[in-house]
Amino acid sequence: MGWRTIVVNKNCKLSYKNDYLIVRSEELKMIHLSEINMIIVENGMVSITSYLINELANKKIKIIFCDEKHNPSCEMMPYYGSFNTSKKILNQINWTKDKKDEAWKEIVKIKITNQAMLLKKLDINGYEKLLEYVNEVRSGDSTNREGHAAKVYFNLLYGMDFIRGRSDNTNVALDYGYSILLSVLNREVVSKGYITPIGINHKSEFNQFNLSCDLMEVFRPLIDEVVYTNREFAFDKNYKYKLINVMNQTVTIGDKEQYVSNAIPIFISSVFDFLENDKESKIINYEF
Repeated sequence: MGWRTIVVNKNCKLSYKNDYLIVRSEELKMIHLSEINMIIVENGMVSITSYLINELANKKIKIIFCDEKHNPSCEMMPYYGSFNTSKKILNQINWTKDKKDEAWKEIVKIKITNQAMLLKKLDINGYEKLLEYVNEVRSGDSTNREGHAAKVYFNLLYGMDFIRGRSDNTNVALDYGYSILLSVLNREVVSKGYITPIGINHKSEFNQFNLSCDLMEVFRPLIDEVVYTNREFAFDKNYKYKLINVMNQTVTIGDKEQYVSNAIPIFISSVFDFLENDKESKIINYEF
């Protein structure tokens, strides 16, 4: 798997030749596809050949297209990500409610733990309350510890006046970072042969990414940290690059240091193993 995120923000043409991405503008640039993890097209005047699109799909390299405000608006994913996609989708449809409830319980516990660890890392008092919530999470999060923890967490992180969903600088940055994160999760879900609309807990008929929304919860604090440390800055190109670069940060997972882009598929595989295996299996968390 590649490690580079390519951001295209100038008028140019993207094409393919001999396993290379060719970027033609004022100068010619060539990047081997084996190095590329994701391509983000920010400029509406970029043209791209269908040959390149097919090669990117074959190699499971995601393309994200941005709107006129340079915010992610759509993405390209291959139809089939695994040789046994039909079997994986059938398994996914047959996940039992009890198993999904237990998986969601573990995901929520991991999410709240990671939120607490971020507060501790940033030396913000109050993280202990979140750790108390972890011990109160029940199957399917029937007591809504996730919601209670989120309110405490965001107030501690961004202040008591912060309200999620407003059109302020912090929320815009969070939405941008979460969109990038969701796109990466979508690619990994599809590459493993599953489909994104059928989730574990998220089940909206209007959300085509229910499963990815479930899985991304544990990685949100990585975006939250970048937004917290840059909250005094304008949301500009450099700010966006910092959010995109989260995929190149390192975390510890399975006793090994990994790039976030590599930690995500490890985590996802552990969730699928948990859902589909009768034997004892554990969902793997990462550490900052």
